[in-house]
Amino acid sequence: MLEVRRIYAEEAALALPRGQEIVARWPEATIVPVASHWQIPELHGDEANASRWVRIKTEALVLGVKKSLVTRPNGRSADFIAPSTAHGCAMACAYCYVPRRKGYSNPITVFANIEQITRHVARHINKQGPKREPNQCDDESWVYDIGENSDCSVDARVSDNVRDLCDLFRMSPTAKASFATKHVNRDLLDWDPLGRVRIRFSVMPEETAKVTDIRTSSIRERLAAIDDFVEAGYEVHLNLSPVILTPTWREDWTQLLREIDDTIGPAAKAQLKAEVILLTHNAALHDVNLRWHPRAEDLLWTPERQETKVSENGAVNVRYERALKAAAVAELRAIVARELPACTIRYAF
Repeated sequence: MLEVRRIYAEEAALALPRGQEIVARWPEATIVPVASHWQIPELHGDEANASRWVRIKTEALVLGVKKSLVTRPNGRSADFIAPSTAHGCAMACAYCYVPRRKGYSNPITVFANIEQITRHVARHINKQGPKREPNQCDDESWVYDIGENSDCSVDARVSDNVRDLCDLFRMSPTAKASFATKHVNRDLLDWDPLGRVRIRFSVMPEETAKVTDIRTSSIRERLAAIDDFVEAGYEVHLNLSPVILTPTWREDWTQLLREIDDTIGPAAKAQLKAEVILLTHNAALHDVNLRWHPRAEDLLWTPERQETKVSENGAVNVRYERALKAAAVAELRAIVARELPACTIRYAF
């Protein structure tokens, strides 16, 4: 997945122990000094990069220092969004929202000031105290999403940042970590999380994933990992996302949910919950995708059925028309109830 040849690094990140550990993992890589991990024109601002998107994700790594440490309220998937320990991804899903902030290719940026981040999160957990009322995030614990801008399973192959955070939650009886992933990293099975880490495997029909989920673990591989992660002490949920309304989406999701029901065991089903998220796309990303992966846009870009949506962060995106989306959510809920009755849907939008 990674053949790092260039490490773009802020001076402050190179001076920290975590930065030095990461550089030592790729001793033959060229170190390229940069003033800011946010402003690297040859990675983030050059339209010509569209044709080299996957190569850059494979060969480039960025080291930075996370300047702003803020834990934000969420209330959907998690109670809070913790500060990111990384930004970007080595995978290249055609619909990913993360590259929209930097533009074009967005390889992994690792933040080397992990000790500052874990101290911040620990203080926030302590400040909350026990959770007094159940909600859709969790009945008993405060849930912190630790992977908003990256895939933690991939990040764990680059540094120990994710493990450090998971170790923090492992010892936190009032809180648990949560992250979504499309990559099966079986090294995590040795971490002994004691039920304080929730992994949400993102799934979609296999034929759709083959077109849109580039460089990810196959859907079958993700499903085969569920029982193993439950046995290893993780809470395992599903992200049914993004739901892309292809001409055969009803039949495809029916088949997938039947496969899940046939694949996972009683222990996994006893704790199984899911989130349903319909596709949100973006006009600028559509233009980039046309340069490197136009086949995906046949599925993602359907303007006759989509409308403008301004996201919480102010980005102007497109989503399915309101009535179409509401009907699709209701239909998918019914399919889940019929084909995978053990699975509770925590929320859908």
